[in-house]
Amino acid sequence: MLAFSSLRAATLRPAVQHQSAVHKTPAALSALMRGSSKSLAFRPSPSPSPSSSSSSSYFPSRLASFSTSTLRQSSPSTMTATPLDSYDKEVQDIASYVHNTPITSDVAFDTARYILLDTIGCGLEGLRFKECSKLLGPVVDGTVVPNGTKVPGTPFQLDPVTGAFNIGAMIRWLDYNDCWLAAEWGHPSDNLGAILAVADWITRTNKNGGNIAGGKIFTVRDILEAMIKAHEIQGCLALLNSYNKVGLDHVVLVKVASAAVVSKMLGMTEKQTADAVTQAFVDGQSLRTYRHSPNTMSRKSWAAGDACQRAVNLALKVYKGETGIPTVLSAPTWGFYDVLFKGKPFEFQRPYGSYVMENVLFKVSYPAEFHSQTAIEASQAIYHSLKSKGMSAADIKSITCRTHEACVRIIDKQFKPMTNFADRDHCIQYMCAVMLVYGRLEATDYVDGSEAATSPLVESLRQKIKCVEDPQFTADYHDPEQRTIANALTVELNNGVTLPEVVVEAPLGHRLRRAEAKPQIMAKYKRHLGPHFDKTRVAELLELSTDSERLHEMTVDEYVDLYVVDKSPFL
Repeated sequence: MLAFSSLRAATLRPAVQHQSAVHKTPAALSALMRGSSKSLAFRPSPSPSPSSSSSSSYFPSRLASFSTSTLRQSSPSTMTATPLDSYDKEVQDIASYVHNTPITSDVAFDTARYILLDTIGCGLEGLRFKECSKLLGPVVDGTVVPNGTKVPGTPFQLDPVTGAFNIGAMIRWLDYNDCWLAAEWGHPSDNLGAILAVADWITRTNKNGGNIAGGKIFTVRDILEAMIKAHEIQGCLALLNSYNKVGLDHVVLVKVASAAVVSKMLGMTEKQTADAVTQAFVDGQSLRTYRHSPNTMSRKSWAAGDACQRAVNLALKVYKGETGIPTVLSAPTWGFYDVLFKGKPFEFQRPYGSYVMENVLFKVSYPAEFHSQTAIEASQAIYHSLKSKGMSAADIKSITCRTHEACVRIIDKQFKPMTNFADRDHCIQYMCAVMLVYGRLEATDYVDGSEAATSPLVESLRQKIKCVEDPQFTADYHDPEQRTIANALTVELNNGVTLPEVVVEAPLGHRLRRAEAKPQIMAKYKRHLGPHFDKTRVAELLELSTDSERLHEMTVDEYVDLYVVDKSPFL
């Protein structure tokens, strides 16, 4: 049964006196069941104003009955009795999806396998950067947790909360794992930080006499299913809802998705999963401040790890008996919508299934913010074109980049100073300039003091690149049937010649180019394994990765052990 608020006979939110939901006609519901991509918007009716003529009667009954005995009655035990159907419908739907919707899509499982390999590889590559590795390990040096989470590429064995941060931070550090682009952006494989940490800890504990989740021993296939569901929750909440436009960072969705799937992994009930989701929504949300000039800094690289850590911590609190907040989203004045979303409820485009995993984007070619991927590919073509003419980036007078709105909003930084790694890997002009000058773009090109970061030619060229929004590119970006991330570069040379425009609509990691991308995804994975393991272990991991049946059946702890080292040169 598909879990989706508009498919229910009830209103989207639980009954609240000052609110009402918009009911959909049977035709609208039928269209939705057929996979309609039309936006379904659920909006509350206006709340009574405290300053209105009726405001004098808004609180009196509460004031008149106030007493210490009233406070005593408002105890956790009262909240425990709150039925699930009184929770916000959006929360109910997430919990129902996690517990009641089987994943049957072969495409989703196949894609998830590649995502697992790619994501672990990205984490291993992140370890090579001191700014990342210095944040990892136990809170207290030397701590080894019995049956704890093991962190790939390290000797660390940690509690699942700290383990979730470690794995999540590694994964996201280089901005090289998967990507989802919609009204909100994000990287759904960030959730693997929480999923892998909890599955590994539970499995090791249960193999040694524990009984978490009824003694569950997780296999890699279980991990893939949890990833598919976390991708779906994060991605569907992002399709029509822009968190960045209200100043919130997209990692709020990592926290919500991870809390949901981790709760199920812990053996909790559907009601407890709803409780954990509400705890994630009420938890103070990260601001996007650290992603934008003049405050761009490295927190953007560990924000997802922090979200994974918080998700696991909150789920474990519910596991121990903590309850939830039934109307965490819709509560007047104090709910998520009124406090953080300008009073606007979430909108949904489609029911939860496996759409996001099937359509997720891989970063195959370049360690770069995804809105720039096609522009960098176009820059690479221009680099080779100039080289064939005996010319170089020094011969360029100006460049116009025809692009989509999200690119302009996030990474258009033509004249802003590049003061650190975080500035450079989120500047489309810098990334294109590096490709045009050197014919490459690597993670090391963002580092302070690197050849690219100190190049006068790169700096002068990036200030010659102007971004202009193309409304059609923006429309195609939001079209659920296309989901392209187009960029087009036109180069004017110093001699007055204008080169033909180079247009790239879908990056290599796009669903439309999936078959073309798979060999390169595996090459990327192999490249990331190399610095950490000997040739025998690399060969073993590569062989296993191509044997999906054997990989699916392997227990999580055995799989993670293949990535563990006694000592790392990067720590």
